[in-house]
Amino acid sequence: MTEADRYYQKMTRTPVSKLIVNLGIPTTVSMLITNIYNLADTYFVGGLGESEQAATGILFTLQAIIQALAFMLGHGSGTYVSKALADRDPREASCYASTAFFTGAFAGTVLGVLGLIFLNPLVRLLGSTETILPHAVDYGMWVLIACPFMVCSLILNNNLRYEGKAFFAMIGLTTGGVLNIFGDYLLIRVLDLKVFGAGLSTAFSQVVSFLILLIFYVKTAQAKLRLSMVSHRFNVYTEIVKGGFPSLIRQGLSSISNGLLNNFTKPFGDAAIAAMSVTNRFSAFVMCVGLGIGQGFQPVAAFNYRAKEYRRVKRGLVFTTLFGLAFVGVLALFGFVFSPQILRFFQKSERVMEVGVFALRFACVGILFLPLSVPVNMLYQSIRRHAVASFLSLLRSGALFIPALLIGASAFGLKGIQAAQPVADILTGLASLPFAVHFLRRDHSLYE
Repeated sequence: MTEADRYYQKMTRTPVSKLIVNLGIPTTVSMLITNIYNLADTYFVGGLGESEQAATGILFTLQAIIQALAFMLGHGSGTYVSKALADRDPREASCYASTAFFTGAFAGTVLGVLGLIFLNPLVRLLGSTETILPHAVDYGMWVLIACPFMVCSLILNNNLRYEGKAFFAMIGLTTGGVLNIFGDYLLIRVLDLKVFGAGLSTAFSQVVSFLILLIFYVKTAQAKLRLSMVSHRFNVYTEIVKGGFPSLIRQGLSSISNGLLNNFTKPFGDAAIAAMSVTNRFSAFVMCVGLGIGQGFQPVAAFNYRAKEYRRVKRGLVFTTLFGLAFVGVLALFGFVFSPQILRFFQKSERVMEVGVFALRFACVGILFLPLSVPVNMLYQSIRRHAVASFLSLLRSGALFIPALLIGASAFGLKGIQAAQPVADILTGLASLPFAVHFLRRDHSLYE
């Protein structure tokens, strides 16, 4: 039996819940470690002051922009890699993987160079005040230097996941995350390099993650990386973009929304921006732990839908949603009850505490609705229903969040600004339910 045959048997015969958990746990650990080292930046930089911590929140938006590009290429190519492997065509899979990887390397380099040239106006655009600006520049310089490595790491990570090799993806990201935590301690606490040190630590960890992921990919993946296999067919690029467009919307709009949030919060001072930075980092942490298992659902849905195993896809959607509701519910309850303690752990300022408790508690309420929306979005993206997936991606960080932000800011001031994302999360969860019900009730064999 060939490797392609063994992989086919694994993806179509292993019990769905077991398969999703086996693929999802390594991804959850990867996301957890990634968010822990984001929290480590928040923790170590928080000891330097409000402006320094607010700078990491400003640059969190820039990192989201870089991730948006990487996820578009990684998820877009990954769905077609999975499709090609379901058809037992590793050469076609290699074409998509190589095209995404080398395109990402080029685009990441261009984005990094342009960002460095226009760094000052860029961080101002993202919401930096005059007191935050020098710290944002120190941190942002290193984020942009690491940009091509970050993009390529996430492309490799996602393609490994779509090949069912999430364990190797976990090792690469986890090693970088652990290094970043120790780097923060060494460069900030020991060598007193402040925000500059936090940025340097982040850049170094991204380079190490990339190298480890590249080695694992070259040694284990069915789809190969060859410059000669980069496609000259325009339709390959359009398919990758269409397949990854929901991720671009989801992540790109999130970065735009964070930039808007920072700018709307700016009149209320650095403490308000710092409070929202902590809130956003904690929310991202809960999402990764509670919904990381959904990352295991994506390759299962993509492969089994192509193999016409529609009942397995439906069972996978139900399992992922229920698992997410249970996990996120526990974490959100913890965050709601212990909001003051969580905020004080990262920032001792009384003003940050005063502003942040309401924001964090409201965010925990909104998070409860994410398991109703995120798995449905992942499903439609994985089965290449690009229009539906793009529409669902548009809701949370764009079509619902921006009006909620504008209305909340004008009607309720700072509290309205803080409530905008949770309100958008609640509405997105409710709006996603009909799409889930439609998929579960439909007889897909009649339409494929």
